[in-house]
Amino acid sequence: MTKLSQKTSREKEIAHVHEKIYVHGTVNTMIFMNIEKLSGFALEEALAAKLKELLRGVGWLHGWRVEPAGGKRGAGFDLLATVPLPEGGRAALCVACKGELHPSGFRILADRIFSPKGNSKSVVPVLALPWVSPRVADLCAEHGWSWFDLAGNYRLDVPGLLHLRHTGNEPVHARPRPTANLGTREAGRIVRALLLPEHAGMRWTQRHMEVHFGELATPIPEPSLGLVNKVVRFLRDESFIEDAEDGGFRLTEPLKLLFAWRDAYRFDRHERRGYFTFLPGGKLRDALAGLGLQTGGFAAHASFSAAEFQAPHVRQPKTWLYIREKEVSKFEELVEARRVESGENLVVLIPDDDGVFYLGDGGSIDGNRLSCTNAVQTYVDLFHCGGRGEEAAEALLNQRLKPEWKLRGLNV
Repeated sequence: MTKLSQKTSREKEIAHVHEKIYVHGTVNTMIFMNIEKLSGFALEEALAAKLKELLRGVGWLHGWRVEPAGGKRGAGFDLLATVPLPEGGRAALCVACKGELHPSGFRILADRIFSPKGNSKSVVPVLALPWVSPRVADLCAEHGWSWFDLAGNYRLDVPGLLHLRHTGNEPVHARPRPTANLGTREAGRIVRALLLPEHAGMRWTQRHMEVHFGELATPIPEPSLGLVNKVVRFLRDESFIEDAEDGGFRLTEPLKLLFAWRDAYRFDRHERRGYFTFLPGGKLRDALAGLGLQTGGFAAHASFSAAEFQAPHVRQPKTWLYIREKEVSKFEELVEARRVESGENLVVLIPDDDGVFYLGDGGSIDGNRLSCTNAVQTYVDLFHCGGRGEEAAEALLNQRLKPEWKLRGLNV
């Protein structure tokens, strides 16, 4: 292809993008709903137009420019925007345009040092994507990067000049489907094992993760090796875990993974039943301890009741329990409980998945007291159970989970 034909082809592609972007002199972001995937110069032009729109929206900001980086492409950025500073001189926004970027890839990008042309007083690295996920936005904030996307979400921070931020717009293109869903039962088992504070810093292999659950004192159904592989790839892409030097992988971002699982968690999948018992406190505790022994570990204090042992904060009169459905008749007999529509003093959750009974390697059945769900499980249940649950969850996070993760060398 000749240089002339190459230029013509590029100009046609850019003109086609301009035709779709500009409507009566303004940028119509919704038009991108009809664009399945932009790439190359077309993507760069679309992102340049979006950045111009954002800067144009700051009424008092004048004298800015947005242009291709030109010969500076080798420096790692594609667009160069310059804006005047109040004290004189200009700030340079070095924009790296990407069609798609996993969080794990951002860590590589974040280490780059940009050297724009001219004598800029301030250099601001900026990431531009068709859509920036919350996880990537968090990583940008942690590493001092600004960002924006074609949906109109952005965080542009030029020290001493401006701080622009807006989020919440839905993607205007087909968002890449995640390789795994943390809301599934099988993925939840893997996440619980990784987040358990006793496992902090532990090296895992996919095979070890697969067989781990069947080796517990209270065995939990094992996820398939294929499912483990799928979830591990997703967690690596999202930069929640990293490869270990001696093979396998380790958890690196417990707090971010906990929040991601919390947001995907389906508390409403558990059936909730109200019960009433006349047993006083001491006799109730003894009866529940016996229930734990008789069910082989498939009964446990849950939610507020578990939190009373793990990080007391919110006091409330009801006893919350997880009980496997086939063990409910034993519970009703031992605790002398009857179902009620209102006025319950026992809240029984029939779990959608036996993974809620996961206690980890050291978990065992205690004949003196009914076991509690592990602190990670307690946290997500509290967060979703209503009442003052979110407040109690925050207390559990700050009093129990964060200190234990820090004690074991994880970054929170």
